[in-house]
Amino acid sequence: MKSLKQQVFRLELVGIGLSVLVGGLVSSLPAAAGVIDVNFSVPVRARLDLGGRETVTLAPFLVVTDEGETAIQQRGVDVQREFEEYLRRLLKRRTKLTVIEAGPVDYPSYDLQQLADNTDFWRFLGERTGAALILSGSLDFDIQDRSGYRTEEYVSPFDGRTYFRQVLVEQTGFEYDIVMEIFDGMTGEQLYSDNFKDFKQFEGESVDPLAGMFENLIALEDRISGIFSQKRVETTRALFTN
Repeated sequence: MKSLKQQVFRLELVGIGLSVLVGGLVSSLPAAAGVIDVNFSVPVRARLDLGGRETVTLAPFLVVTDEGETAIQQRGVDVQREFEEYLRRLLKRRTKLTVIEAGPVDYPSYDLQQLADNTDFWRFLGERTGAALILSGSLDFDIQDRSGYRTEEYVSPFDGRTYFRQVLVEQTGFEYDIVMEIFDGMTGEQLYSDNFKDFKQFEGESVDPLAGMFENLIALEDRISGIFSQKRVETTRALFTN
């Protein structure tokens, strides 16, 4: 039987041989690939295929307001007028559509689902205005008093100890809920429908409701304009290099 010393020596030789073999394999491989991040923009198609349609008219949006309705009326905010003026400017600025004024519109119903199914009404409105597309829907803009007490800690200037106290925090919330519906001015058929929502919260109780409203609209602007026009989205991809 071989001595323990001889066996240990043999194992050391085997280990050295394996190390040389692995080292040779590693040196024969190409250098490890590097990774760099590349930023580029990707085109995103419009949600609605316009199919050559170039004109649109804005039918009055139905205003549905329950929570915060008194606050809105007291502050003199005309939700319908402000939104439609904003939407008209947005379409002219972000799309190639020509906006045609709808004039007075007498709805046969104020139920959104019944209106959506009334192809005769939308076809009549399309014929009267000459618009290829009719844009309408509903608006729900709420002003919410979000004030309440919040627990915070403070260090007493008398004994240096940390205490907890309840502090009144005055906050105002603005929530916009928009239903957008688009109809074919020739057939009266509904081509598109979607719901857009946004909520913003500000410190204080006397925040200008128009400021809150337009903060909501700015947050939704890309989504709304993306219905009609292609946009580009910035993205990052990893690129492997030798």
